[in-house]
Amino acid sequence: MNLENILMLLVSVLMMVYLVYALLKPEKF
Repeated sequence: MNLENILMLLVSVLMMVYLVYALLKPEKF
């Protein structure tokens, strides 16, 4: 795996975690 693939994967995981957190804690948004 090269650096671009790792960055893309990291960004996707962060977005997924953020979306799940926003769904679970909607009062903070």
